[in-house]
Amino acid sequence: MATLSLSKPDLEAHRNSLMLPMPEIITALVSIVGKKLTAYIAGVKDTRALVRWMEGAHSYNEAERHLRFAYHVVMTLSTVDSPSVVQAWLMGVNPELGDRVPIRMIREKNLDKVAPLILGAARTFAAGG
Repeated sequence: MATLSLSKPDLEAHRNSLMLPMPEIITALVSIVGKKLTAYIAGVKDTRALVRWMEGAHSYNEAERHLRFAYHVVMTLSTVDSPSVVQAWLMGVNPELGDRVPIRMIREKNLDKVAPLILGAARTFAAGG
């Protein structure tokens, strides 16, 4: 993984979340958080959809948006912590988010409203706060 600047730990993650092809986004997420959590973020019940998308099939529009955002968050966190810590962060109650669970917010909420909150919490955690 590329080393990110400590002052902007998510700059490269943000850029890659916009530029990488979906198969690479999904492959990276699966390698860090696993197929089940990646499928949950995408809003699909079966991990077979992920396999199809990794093979080049087109994902659903909202699924792609949520997966690209999750990639940004996951890669920001993974610059400073292990996959198990990243998974725990995504699934845990987060005081920075009003004791809400980040992965549930990514999947179920209006991404335009919650993305800044989630990114802020991820940046604070990555900075050691």
